[in-house]
Amino acid sequence: MMKGPGIFLAQFMSDAAPLNRFDTACEWAGSLGYKGVQVPSWDKRCIDLHRAAESKTYCDELMGTARRAGIEISELSTHLQGQLVAVHPAYTEMFKVFAPEGVRTAAEMHKYGSEQVKLCLKASRNLGLSAMPTFPGALMWHTVYPWPQRPAGLVEEGFKELARRWRPLLDYAEEMGVDCAYEVHPGEDIHDGASYEAFLDHVDQHERANLLYDPSHFVLQQLDYLDYIDRYHERIVCVHVKDAEFRPNGRVGVYGGYLPWKERAGRFRSLGDGQVDFSSIFSLLTKYGYKGWAVLEWECCFKDSQQGAEEGAPFIARHMIRPPARAFDDFAGGKVDQQAIRKVLGLDS
Repeated sequence: MMKGPGIFLAQFMSDAAPLNRFDTACEWAGSLGYKGVQVPSWDKRCIDLHRAAESKTYCDELMGTARRAGIEISELSTHLQGQLVAVHPAYTEMFKVFAPEGVRTAAEMHKYGSEQVKLCLKASRNLGLSAMPTFPGALMWHTVYPWPQRPAGLVEEGFKELARRWRPLLDYAEEMGVDCAYEVHPGEDIHDGASYEAFLDHVDQHERANLLYDPSHFVLQQLDYLDYIDRYHERIVCVHVKDAEFRPNGRVGVYGGYLPWKERAGRFRSLGDGQVDFSSIFSLLTKYGYKGWAVLEWECCFKDSQQGAEEGAPFIARHMIRPPARAFDDFAGGKVDQQAIRKVLGLDS
């Protein structure tokens, strides 16, 4: 069955105890009922990524720290570094906060992001993890709703370039035995099923080019997040359990009108406060045999993060499904009786 509840630490780490250190953050998560933590690999309060890539001993110590708090490390995330693998030059000023000093151009960001992704894949192997949540980055996002119309061939060339940047990383992921789990997300060139399929075509259906499923981003885009599971379940290797709502009116819709989060039509919410049908989501994930982690990603403009974390673990646990040991209508539970079967079919009359 799937594992969980887990919690993504990225939105919770701070400079105040207990969330200023990995060991006490794990104790905090364990005290709230979580069984796993998804670790932001860029946060030095959680992990020294270079050391984790170089030292199996350090990784064993890191895992030991988590286990003493009753916690497993579910995944290492490279959302910020993956974003830097593909940055359009127009966005470098905004994305420089994801990079260290001295990394300022789009080319420098690509080099740094690619190196970081490889380090995380190696660290994930050292920790015995099977998937790495990430973002793919974007070269075409500024053309997603084009005016003037896109030049002919732009989309094809954009995916070719995105694939050129990611193919060596996917091959390295194969070498490490770790999946790249792309979070389908507005702002990324892979932002829905169609764009993911286009990327897959350009990386030759690479076995390591898989998915992180997060229904909140589909609510804000008005995509069918249940049909998405039916279509792409074989590629879903990570799950963010995150709620959202979409309440459009005559003033704002999908694009949000440049308004702050509280005034947008589409907003992320704490678990249970939004519109996501988690009962159906967990049923479909169970139907298709999802065995990864169910991890809370908390983002809400109304509720305090501590309350969101406290409510998240029991919410996820309540929705997790233990597959049945036997079929509900198998009253006898006996062996196949071939003679009886033939009689039912009228073959031995």
